[in-house]
Amino acid sequence: MDQRGILSSPNESSRATHAHLATEDFLPEARRTINRVARSFSLAARLLPADRRRDVELLYLVMRTLDDLVDVDVRAGGSTRTAALERIARIREWSRARSGAASSALSQDRELIILEDLLARHPSFPRDAVSDFLDGMTADLDAPNIASDDDASRYCYQVAGTVGRMMAALLGVAEPHRDAADRAARALGSAMQRTNILRDIDEDLANGRVYIARAALQRCGLDPAAAEGPTSLRDGDRRALLREEIARAEAEYVEGINGIRYLQHGGRSIRAAALLYREILRQIERDGLGARRPHRSVVGRARKALLLLQALISSGGSEARA
Repeated sequence: MDQRGILSSPNESSRATHAHLATEDFLPEARRTINRVARSFSLAARLLPADRRRDVELLYLVMRTLDDLVDVDVRAGGSTRTAALERIARIREWSRARSGAASSALSQDRELIILEDLLARHPSFPRDAVSDFLDGMTADLDAPNIASDDDASRYCYQVAGTVGRMMAALLGVAEPHRDAADRAARALGSAMQRTNILRDIDEDLANGRVYIARAALQRCGLDPAAAEGPTSLRDGDRRALLREEIARAEAEYVEGINGIRYLQHGGRSIRAAALLYREILRQIERDGLGARRPHRSVVGRARKALLLLQALISSGGSEARA
């Protein structure tokens, strides 16, 4: 028996039961959200065992809600901003606590209900990853200030590597492999975020945002301060930059995919998600490494179907690997 279950108090057990029952009401919205916002990932999630898919979809709803709280409600100002900041503060308090610090907020904060439920059923769930995720989201309120490669790596970890760590806890990892699995999950999440950044580079530029380190831009002869001309990110030759950033993401994909073997459940789903995201890098290369702009590289449906099949075949149908 899990030691957390042995030591839990009646109040803690009752709170966990309440949280689990309440989360059932959130499942329809969770599924709609992941299908609408993360279509590639939702395809991969369908390969998960039913109970793990439920938990992953609920986690996605929490992460998406936190993202919206910071990016929409906090920016709105006034009472909306105040309410959002208070809600974020309660979640941050929960993420830094050692036990069920969120009990007083369970009746009002959907995110805390879900997180309490996930923690009760997955005791290795990393609370600190929730706090790190919030750090990344709140840092993104202003124009991103990413000076060094380390700054870029930290940002990618905060907004996506954290989610990889949480996912690994939900899918299960045997005790001897937890540290290695945690590192691999962090790497895979970060690789996916780097991919998002490269895919959305023109859209972000249009909104005055650059998520690539200034040091990397300068190494490739691009000036982040130049508005136009041969050295500007908008007009200059991006090929060297994109090659460098793709290589960095590729190294993380290799580490992350190698760690999939540690997952006790859902390995083929995570492999599928990794292959689908990694293919965006191949599409960027096929599109000429930024030769077409503004442009967003998109993987076609037929290619996605082939990659899903590849993930199924390469997993050998096995869902449990120690």
